[in-house]
Amino acid sequence: MRCPFCGNVDTQVKDSRPAEDHVAIRRRRFCPACGGRFTTYERVQLRDLVVIKTNGKREEFDRDKLERSVRISLQKRPIERERTEQMISGIVRRLESMGETDIPSGTIGEIVMEALARIDTVAYVRFASVYKNFQAADDFDKFVSELRPPTQTDE
Repeated sequence: MRCPFCGNVDTQVKDSRPAEDHVAIRRRRFCPACGGRFTTYERVQLRDLVVIKTNGKREEFDRDKLERSVRISLQKRPIERERTEQMISGIVRRLESMGETDIPSGTIGEIVMEALARIDTVAYVRFASVYKNFQAADDFDKFVSELRPPTQTDE
């Protein structure tokens, strides 16, 4: 593993432990050339996924991009980091197990929304506002009203 500080290719692993509910390995590394310390994560990747964007453009699936968008949705919400990691790993496993290497971005968005809806309604609405490209307050109002159960009337 190349040192991110000096570029030395001979770094040493000082500590390894399971991470993200045993779906990744966290390694603490040390560079003998510059003394730098850094952390790497190792994950199993079942297949190379390609995202088909709505405009037809194809790009390699980026787990970090998925993680960033989920974390933005969950910002300042009372959700533990471990639970977020489990959710993201579950989404990636689900995508990999679909049997297809080409996955439409809309499918990924729907899977993320399902997962967020199960753990935090506010994060779900935040993600949906970007995913569904809300343009006005009315878009939020309509979406949130669909989340609310119908009110019961006294007869």
